[in-house]
Amino acid sequence: MATLQDITGTIALAGAGKMGGAMLTGWLAGGLDAKRVVVIEPMPSVEINALAARGVRLNPKDAGPIETLVVAVKPQSFREAGAALKTHVAPSTLVVSIMAGTPIKVLQEVCGGAAVRAMPNTPAAIGRAISVACANPRVSPEQKRLAEALLTAIGESVWADDEGLMDAVTAVSGSGPAYVFLLIETLAAAGEKAGLSPELALRLARDTVAGSGELARQSSEGPGKLRENVTSPGGTTRAALDVLMAKDGLEPLLTRAVLAAAKRSRELSG
Repeated sequence: MATLQDITGTIALAGAGKMGGAMLTGWLAGGLDAKRVVVIEPMPSVEINALAARGVRLNPKDAGPIETLVVAVKPQSFREAGAALKTHVAPSTLVVSIMAGTPIKVLQEVCGGAAVRAMPNTPAAIGRAISVACANPRVSPEQKRLAEALLTAIGESVWADDEGLMDAVTAVSGSGPAYVFLLIETLAAAGEKAGLSPELALRLARDTVAGSGELARQSSEGPGKLRENVTSPGGTTRAALDVLMAKDGLEPLLTRAVLAAAKRSRELSG
C-alpha cells in the first residue's frame, strides 16, 4: 500500500473548510511534505493561514503541474469553481472528490482527469475518520493506492464497487457525526432535567458516548449483544430502553433521518 511519503507531485486542495481543513491537518500530521501542498481557498481560516508558515502554498498565482486534486468545495458551488479548477487538471491528474451528492460523471464533465469519489467524516481532524471511496475505470492501480494513502492518513478507508451506495454512505457515516453530537446534546439536557448540573451532565453524556463507541469498536461482540450486557431484567436500563425501543422510538426516527439525508444527497447530484 502506498503512503503519503510516496506522493512525489503536487497535491492541490480546493476548499479548506471544516472537512478539507481536517484532511489537510491529517496529511501533515502523517508526514506529507507541506511544500507539496497547494490550497485553493478564497476565505482561508486562521488555522489554514497559519499552515502557510509551514510551507503550504496558499492561493498561489501559479500552482504548477498538479498530480492530485482533492475537491472539498460545497457541492452547490462546484460547477462554478470547477471551471477554474479544470485549468489545473491534466488527463493524468488524479481528482479526489469529497463532495456529497456529486457523481463521478459530473467530476469528469467539470474537471476531467481520473476521478475518485470519496466520503470521509469529521473525525478526520483527530485521525479517526471512516471513509468510503469508489473509482472510475480511468483510475490506475497506482492512483488508487495514492487515493487510499490520502484517506488512511485521516483514519480508516473502504472501497465500494457500486457508486450507487454513496448516497447511503453519506447519510450514515458522512452525516453521522452530527447525529452522535445531537445524542450527546440531548442526553446531557435530559441529565439536567433529572437534576444534574449542566457541567456534570455534559461530561457524563460526552464520555459515555465516547467510551461506548470505543468499546463497540474494540469488542468482538455486536452492538445488540453489548446492549443486552448492560440491560438487567426489570432494571433502570430496561425502563429506558422500553421508551427508546417502542414502536415510535429511536429506530423508526433514525431510519427516517438517514433516508432523508440519502434523499438530499441524491438531490444534490441533480
